[in-house]
Amino acid sequence: MAGKFISIEGGEGAGKSSALATIEAWLKSQKIDYVLTREPGGTPMAEEIRALMLSARDEAVASETELLLVFAARVQHIKQHIEPALAAGKWVISDRFLDSTYVYQGAARGLDESLIDVLAERFIGQSLPDTTLLLDVPVEVGLSRVASRGESNRLDRESVVFHEKVRQGFLLRAQQSPERIKIIDAALELEAVQQQILHALDTLKAS
Repeated sequence: MAGKFISIEGGEGAGKSSALATIEAWLKSQKIDYVLTREPGGTPMAEEIRALMLSARDEAVASETELLLVFAARVQHIKQHIEPALAAGKWVISDRFLDSTYVYQGAARGLDESLIDVLAERFIGQSLPDTTLLLDVPVEVGLSRVASRGESNRLDRESVVFHEKVRQGFLLRAQQSPERIKIIDAALELEAVQQQILHALDTLKAS
């Protein structure tokens, strides 16, 4: 039996690391074989592309360049990691996937969504998550969490306007795909966030 595919989405500082820890603990408690991965990344080559994308640089990065790099890493990720794991019956938990592309390169960068549609249809096909957990927090909350970490990358340092576009883009994606994308109120206390995540996991397992 094929495994389940879950993606974790959200803006900067939404709490994806904590969510992943909660999911991993649940998977272990259920004795489910799984792999944790991330985008961009997940394979050695895709991780090299990730480092290239997120590194600080003086050169302006064209939105189309960013989009193509994301898809280059994603194709490698799917072929070498995601599809084999699912075929082996494992659950795949990915920190970000296709929704992030529609949001960051589409809604926030302003690229035509139809261009992303073409790439997704050609290279993603049916390899969509069974469930996507969208960790939603107000932009100011997320950015304050990022600042408290003391580390940042090129995306973290984008404007507040950019990050607001990201948040609204994710919420629109959830509105468009309510059966797949489950909104998690990640501004609540940790225990309340965990309970929302566990409910979503229990529902997916029962499906």
